Amino acid sequence: MKRNRQGLSGPLASPLPSVPMIHALETEYFGSKKKMALSPSVVPQESEENNANCVETKQSQTASTASEDPLQHLCLASQEVLHKAQQSGRSRCLQCGGSRMFYCYTCYVPVENVPTEQIPFVQLPLKIDIIKHPNETDGKSTAVHAKLLAPDSVNIYTYPCIPEYEGQDHEVVLVFPGPQSISIKDVSFHLQKRIESKSGDKADDLDMPPRKLVRTEAQEGWHLNESMGKGPELKRVVFIDSTWSQTNQITSDERLRELLQVELKTRKTCFWRHQKGKPDTFLSTIEAIYYFLVDYHRAVQKEEYRGQYDNLLFFYSFMYRLIKEARRSGEKAKQKPIH
Repeated sequence: MKRNRQGLSGPLASPLPSVPMIHALETEYFGSKKKMALSPSVVPQESEENNANCVETKQSQTASTASEDPLQHLCLASQEVLHKAQQSGRSRCLQCGGSRMFYCYTCYVPVENVPTEQIPFVQLPLKIDIIKHPNETDGKSTAVHAKLLAPDSVNIYTYPCIPEYEGQDHEVVLVFPGPQSISIKDVSFHLQKRIESKSGDKADDLDMPPRKLVRTEAQEGWHLNESMGKGPELKRVVFIDSTWSQTNQITSDERLRELLQVELKTRKTCFWRHQKGKPDTFLSTIEAIYYFLVDYHRAVQKEEYRGQYDNLLFFYSFMYRLIKEARRSGEKAKQKPIH
């Protein structure tokens, strides 16, 4: 989702920059919207040393840390390559030839002056599908960050192009707030109920006692997973990349209606384009992906989080600080006395 469109974590500790300033920065760094054929991205793998180095300093990020810098505890790869690219200016996309800053948002690859070996590679435990509204501005979407940094796990589709999830609603969830949405900690329970329901339907079709078939196909699998400390296997997560006013067209699509909906109810956004009138729990796309994975790691996989997915905010955190610094510079300029 976006606009809030994904990007960071937590609320801002200081006033937001003006809309004109944000627009100027985004135009400078990402350019105007231009449709091109999508090409697969190529991002090299990165050593897991960063995760080990972060263990001692990484602190648990909670929604209650409203007054602190939402990025100060992230375990990020060196952003020196982005600093150098910022100083040298826009560069050419080696696939489409477009002039871009940092990366090409249509080809999903770093530009010429950002060597791919200096961009982190993030391994994800789940497949991520992002459904992008056709009216979304390519250069202002944070969904591309996920594709750049986790290319093996992330796919982006432009609506009305949606993958077929029929028959997979017991292993696929949609992250979107709503009256029927559940929390991440309840995902396994609800997926298991769907497995049991499917098994019961199959029993009816075969004129077999439902309890017997449920036990052999669903419950035995569930007990096996329980002995391993895990519930039903979630395989894929769907996110919507769109302004909030445009999301209904996508969420009401019959191909998504049957999916279990999950809401990140305790996480707060710090995206600089947060929409007026929307709660701060409405996250941008990259925020939603990041926070879902962190909460899934802790609540479902029952494992200690060691910063494994922090680099999903590699580009976003850099842009966040650029805008924050621009706001400060603007305030200082206003405070200078006029002679």
